[in-house]
Amino acid sequence: MALIVQKYGGTSVGSIDRMRNVAARVKRTRDEGNQVVAVVSAMSGVTDKLIKMALELGENPSEREMDVLLATGEQQSIALVTMALHEAGLEAVSVTGRQAGIFTTGSHTRGRIQDISPDFMRRSLDEGKTLVVAGFQGITPEGMIHTLGRGGSDLTAIAIAGALKADVCQILTDVDGVYTCDPRIVKNARKLPEISYDEMLEMASSGSKVMQSRSVEFAKKYGVVFEVRSSLNDNPGTLVLEEHPAMENVVIRGVSIERSQARVTITGIPDVPGMSGKILGALGEAEINLDMIVSNIAHDDRARHSFTMHSNDLGKAQAALKQVLAEISPDAKIETEAGIAKLSAVGIGMRSHSGVAATMFKALGEAGINIGMISTSEIKIAVTVDETRIEDAARAVHDAFQLDKEPVK
Repeated sequence: MALIVQKYGGTSVGSIDRMRNVAARVKRTRDEGNQVVAVVSAMSGVTDKLIKMALELGENPSEREMDVLLATGEQQSIALVTMALHEAGLEAVSVTGRQAGIFTTGSHTRGRIQDISPDFMRRSLDEGKTLVVAGFQGITPEGMIHTLGRGGSDLTAIAIAGALKADVCQILTDVDGVYTCDPRIVKNARKLPEISYDEMLEMASSGSKVMQSRSVEFAKKYGVVFEVRSSLNDNPGTLVLEEHPAMENVVIRGVSIERSQARVTITGIPDVPGMSGKILGALGEAEINLDMIVSNIAHDDRARHSFTMHSNDLGKAQAALKQVLAEISPDAKIETEAGIAKLSAVGIGMRSHSGVAATMFKALGEAGINIGMISTSEIKIAVTVDETRIEDAARAVHDAFQLDKEPVK
C-alpha cells in the first residue's frame, strides 16, 4: 500500500462537476489500494472575490483579518470535496491547517512553514480514512490563522508529503506537465518527462506559472520527488527530482518569461563602502523582492545601481528609497522604467557546454530585439526586453536551441 499526496488547484475544484471529478480520481487511487491525502485550494475566483470585498471596506485591511478571511476559501473547498467523496462511497474527513498540525512563522499573509506535527493525519489514515486538507494555511505558535501567500497550496502538499514520508506527491492542475515554454506562446513547445529541482526552481523564479519557487525549494531541501500532471486527464506528467548525470546532455531545458517588470536605476551614489547595504536594506525593510541587480562605477567616480522588480512594487520602492537617498547624497537620483519583461533560458547543461549566451544573443539580434539588463547564474541566462516583444523573444530563443525536438540520448 502506497501513501499518495495529491494537490488540486483552484481550477480543478472550480465547480461542483470539477469536484465530482476530483472525488472520482481520488476514489480510483483508493481502489488501487493506496492511502490518499488530497490537498485542495479555494475554488477558482473565490480568493479574488474575498480580496475585493475586503478592499471595498477599506484600502488597507488588517493583514491578520485578511488571513482569517482568505482561509475560508480553502475551508469551503475541503468541506465540499469531502462531501463529494462521501457520495462516492469513501470514508473521508476534511482537515484544516490547524488540524493538520501545520505551524507557521513570519508576517501575516506571507507565512512560512516552520514545522508539521502530523499525528492527527497519521491516526486518521491508519483508521482507513481519506483526508482532504486545506492548502495555503497553518497556525502561528499563538494559535492565529496564518496564510502562506502565493503558491501556498503547492507548498502545503509538498510539506505534508515530506512529513508523512509519502511514496508519491502529485501536483494536479489544469496543465499536464512542465513544458519547454508556455505552449500558449510557443505552439511547438514540448512537455518534459523530467526536470531537476534546480532547473524547476530557476524557471519558477523566472516567471513559469506551473510552480512557485518556494515550493520547489522545500521539495529540494527535504528530497520530495513530485509530479506535475493534469487533473483533467490521465496523461503522464513531469517528474521534478534531484539531477542525475544524463540531464547534463541537454544544454537548455526550457525558456520562461516574466511580464510586468520594472527597472529602477540610482545614479550619483558615492563610491564608498556601505552604500549598497543602505539602499538594499531600505528595500528589504519595505518587503520588496528584487530580481536582477547590476552595479558599476560611472566616469565621474560615482556608483550606479540598477535592479528590477515587479511593476506593482515600483511606487513602494520609490517611497522606500526617498529618505535613504537624501541621507546618502544630494546628487543621488532615481530613474525608473516600466513596460519591460524578463526572458530566461535555463538548463544544467550550461555547466558543461560553452557558447550558450552567444547562441541566445544572436537569436535575439536576428529577431531585431534589443537587450536591456543581463543576469546569469550557473544554469540560467536572463535578459530584459521590451514587454511588447517578449513573446517574439521567447519564440526566437526556443527555436535557436531547437527545444521542440527530443534530445539525443
